[in-house]
Amino acid sequence: MDSSYLNSAAGAFLGILFVVMTLSIVSDGIYHAPVPETQGFMIEVADGTTETAQPAEEAGPAEIAPLLASADPVSGESQFKKCAACHTNDAANANKVGPGLWNIVNRPVATHEGFNYSAAMTEFSQGGTVVWDYQHLSDFIEAPKNHIPGTAMGFAGIKKVEDRADLLAYLRTLGDTPAPLPEATDASAEEAAPAEAAAPAVAAEPAAEPAATPAPTE
Repeated sequence: MDSSYLNSAAGAFLGILFVVMTLSIVSDGIYHAPVPETQGFMIEVADGTTETAQPAEEAGPAEIAPLLASADPVSGESQFKKCAACHTNDAANANKVGPGLWNIVNRPVATHEGFNYSAAMTEFSQGGTVVWDYQHLSDFIEAPKNHIPGTAMGFAGIKKVEDRADLLAYLRTLGDTPAPLPEATDASAEEAAPAEAAAPAVAAEPAAEPAATPAPTE
């Protein structure tokens, strides 16, 4: 084979090799991304533990006594229209679907003559020792089947406590003598009473001066 041909082939190979190496060096300089000294951010992975959500505490029944003094019996008479289909409100005290409501406030539960009470209501009455005080009436009117499960009363209830207070103020007038209003609880009385003035601080008496040390005798 002619030596000039070999020299040409070798030169072409070296030229191609040089071009490939040059492209590799150039591309590495263009696309090389150095590793940062510190990470830009860190993704924390949950360890799989879960916290059990604590159930919200249910609010107790709203105390009706503080609202009764300012309740409006006229508005309560309008509220009574929701009850009139099942209850009478006059002195004859006749029974309808429900018992008559004359003298209802503080009347013993499940004792109105001639009315056939449900077993649940009779049990709730504890032999007539439980009375329809203002709080029992309020709780029952709010949601009858919640307050006395099993009651035959199908009323949906009056949810707004101010409306119940007005209705009770009206029911209070349905009697030979209006039932007395309940006394405010200790907590209500404390809120209503003005805060007592704080007693002035007693000034500290100055410390007694130490007794003089007697001069030494000779």
